[in-house]
Amino acid sequence: MITFRDVRPSDAERITAIYAPHVESSAVSFELTVPSISTMQQRIELYTAKYPWIVAEENGLVIGYAYASSYREREAYRYCVETSVYMDEKATRKGVASKLYDALFLQLSESGFKQAFAVITQPNDQSVAFHRANHFEEFALYEKVGYKFDQWFDVLWMRRWIP
Repeated sequence: MITFRDVRPSDAERITAIYAPHVESSAVSFELTVPSISTMQQRIELYTAKYPWIVAEENGLVIGYAYASSYREREAYRYCVETSVYMDEKATRKGVASKLYDALFLQLSESGFKQAFAVITQPNDQSVAFHRANHFEEFALYEKVGYKFDQWFDVLWMRRWIP
């Protein structure tokens, strides 16, 4: 059975394990090294002070997570967020990521946020299709803005209005 709940700092080790392959072997994340567990704990504490972070558990094991973070630092952007969702490689294609987003966007709406942005390294047809299916629309392509694995990557920006 899959359940959803707010993140806890004690989830940092499992979240780091889910995130690590995206850093080490893909350009999905533009981080070049996997953050330490203590760094991930700090991120959880920092982000959750203002934004929701939801985890999905199956039989007590975290299998995915979705969170919101600051879109930009200036106060006028305070009603906008950037969102991310990551799944354990063994837990994909079960609809869990969409349910994580549903839970995340419910909390964002209740907190008064109005717009969310997804930043997707290109190419990534799977993520683009996922975000389209979750009510995001494309609005900008930043060309050759990320450099990783000795190559340049474009980034697609997508947005979703929050009712």
